Amino acid sequence: MLKIGVLGLGNIAQKAYLPVMAAMQDQYEFHLTTRNPEKRAKLAAEYGFTHTHANLDELIAAKPTAVFVHTPTATHAAIIKQLLLHDINVYVDKPVATDLSAVQSLYDLAAARHLLLTCGFNRRFAPYNQQLKALPDKRLIFAEKVRETGGQLVEDAVFDLMIHTVDTGLFLLDEPLMSTDGRIVATEDGRLEQGYFSAQTAHEQLQVVTNMYGGVNLEQTTVQATAQRAMVTNLSTLTHFKTAQTQTTAFPDWTPTLEKRGFAPLIRAFLTAVATHGPNPVDPTSAITSHAVCRHLLSD
Repeated sequence: MLKIGVLGLGNIAQKAYLPVMAAMQDQYEFHLTTRNPEKRAKLAAEYGFTHTHANLDELIAAKPTAVFVHTPTATHAAIIKQLLLHDINVYVDKPVATDLSAVQSLYDLAAARHLLLTCGFNRRFAPYNQQLKALPDKRLIFAEKVRETGGQLVEDAVFDLMIHTVDTGLFLLDEPLMSTDGRIVATEDGRLEQGYFSAQTAHEQLQVVTNMYGGVNLEQTTVQATAQRAMVTNLSTLTHFKTAQTQTTAFPDWTPTLEKRGFAPLIRAFLTAVATHGPNPVDPTSAITSHAVCRHLLSD
């Protein structure tokens, strides 16, 4: 049975990953790792995990095949490099890093060692976003993320929040990029108000908007194709529009949130790729592009 490490047991790991992993213990041997002994014991008991470690060195000594990294962004680059140099596949929460050269060098290192470095862009795997991706002959894509009230510093907001909307929009494109543009609007004290990004392909136009002061919490992505229009709202409903007709589909009540939001499908895809030596479920070139867009928005 493959050993899979989980490094960092904070909010995202507890909400989005451990519930999925707990149901897969008949397939993989999970190793939980955190410096906090109380948290380690509590979560192991809650989910029935039997292997825990106090730090990264202990985890590496257990020789896992792959590790999920859920530590703060500032620690990602050093941890990922250490894992790759020990021939361990890596899954990491977005962003891989905020320094674009570090992102590129880590993906280069993974490729050189024939290892997976997978970035946690879960929205690509959300079932209704997958249906948007399957629409043929796209012409206009509009990806929007709205927060009721902001508060995050510009760089934190761009790499914590806007990167998801940017990545979703780029994922939905079916043709190579031809040109891009964007801008950041900030408050006087350096917090993000709005972020705008646009891109063009031969036939498609992408518009991405992140509005941190919009009076409502909303995530909405719309695709206009030559023969149809569809919209996903909060990853949980899919609406198809036709002349004088609107049809909205929602998940059955019992569908788990982590399935709707793409976390469970992405976790399964990564572990399957690790087990079968399959392709990276989040294409490295596309992941690097999403990081590059965010870095360039901040640099302009």
